[in-house]
Amino acid sequence: MDFNQIHRIYFIGIGGIGMSALARYFHLHGKEVHGYDRTETDLTRALVAEGMKVHYTDDVSYIPQGVDLVVFTPAVPKEHTELNWFLTHGYPVKKRAEVLGIISKAKRCVAIAGTHGKTTTSTMTAYLMRACGIDASAFLGGISGNLGSNFVEGKSNWVVAEADEYDRSFLHLHPEIAVINSIDADHLDIYGSEEGVRESYQTFAGQVKAGGNLLLEQNVDLESVGALKFGIEQGDFHAENIRIEHGFMVFDLRIQVNKLPQVLTGLKLPYPGLHNVKNAVAAIACTLLAGGDADRIPAALASFKGVKRRFEVIVNTGKTVYVDDYAHHPAELEATISAARMMYPGKKLTGVFQPHLFTRTRDFADGFAAALDLLDECLLMPIYPARELPIEGVNAEMLLEKMQLKNKQLVPKNQVLEFLENHQPEVLLTMGAGDIDTLIEPIKAYLTNQ
Repeated sequence: MDFNQIHRIYFIGIGGIGMSALARYFHLHGKEVHGYDRTETDLTRALVAEGMKVHYTDDVSYIPQGVDLVVFTPAVPKEHTELNWFLTHGYPVKKRAEVLGIISKAKRCVAIAGTHGKTTTSTMTAYLMRACGIDASAFLGGISGNLGSNFVEGKSNWVVAEADEYDRSFLHLHPEIAVINSIDADHLDIYGSEEGVRESYQTFAGQVKAGGNLLLEQNVDLESVGALKFGIEQGDFHAENIRIEHGFMVFDLRIQVNKLPQVLTGLKLPYPGLHNVKNAVAAIACTLLAGGDADRIPAALASFKGVKRRFEVIVNTGKTVYVDDYAHHPAELEATISAARMMYPGKKLTGVFQPHLFTRTRDFADGFAAALDLLDECLLMPIYPARELPIEGVNAEMLLEKMQLKNKQLVPKNQVLEFLENHQPEVLLTMGAGDIDTLIEPIKAYLTNQ
């Protein structure tokens, strides 16, 4: 479809983080943007404030005349009334990933993939590239603290895109530089098996343009001739001499690639956890491979403000620290809890976790239980179903029974605040990808007014 033929575009699920980035792109390019989402959020309110039209009822009477393109996310249920109306009336309907693929096809694309770390790495890459002389555009899976949005328009021909494996979305991208952070099993409702996940990543790895670069995390084992490895203590780009100084992760970056600086010493990352050091190594590698100025890397990295809901420190009163994180897979929970241990040694960790999806909870129940056992105290909320119907026997109680931790309990969402009022936490973590984020402001208000 010719971009110039699109005047009015309609998004189903416009409040999604990836969808809203696309909506902002089209709006910025003078298109009239309309959309539906299930609930009003800070993000949808921001879209309306920017001039887009959003409604929250699945009703075809809200659809404007003359829609030229419909974009939907696979997270929308198949029985969605508006989506089916568009399909039966012959409108051009495309998935979000397909549209992102079309936009990025004409550009030099840096695509960040992996079960974990995509959002932090892509946001860091976009920020570092822009700070190091490459005015890149970016479509991100989170709100960047530095850029203030999940979409930014640049004047160069480079675009940074978060490459989502859900529903094989990333196979619409053909990047010049690609990162694969991890290939842990996830979305087994889509892929069926761990091998299915791996095959999809293998296909994605093969879509890197000729003459481009594929960056694989040191433990990712894919068949790819000429791939560069990154990680800690080993790889073509690797961090060494890692330590914590004055709240920063400090490390040296050794580069074993021709025509690039060999060592960057004393790099400071204001974002805790070894997993984030690895994310930073990948982001720096992308920036240098794209031609970014190496001399600007240290100052840019030290000023990185992170991503909303990625180890986001909401409150630090001295008595209580409150951190919110999007973690919703066992490996992500483990990384977040480990980062909190590293950052706040000797403090009692209280975690509030809302499992996301019945299938994911079922498929990784043992892993979730083991990760949550790393806490000192755990509050477990009911499963957030998102697009799914309940599965018999799969619930939060099942996870609780598998956990070895003594200090654990089930807490409905509306009782979390009451619990905190009766138990003063030292370090509080809220974790999950559902609607647990609606607790952030009430918890912040309570802890701030203590």
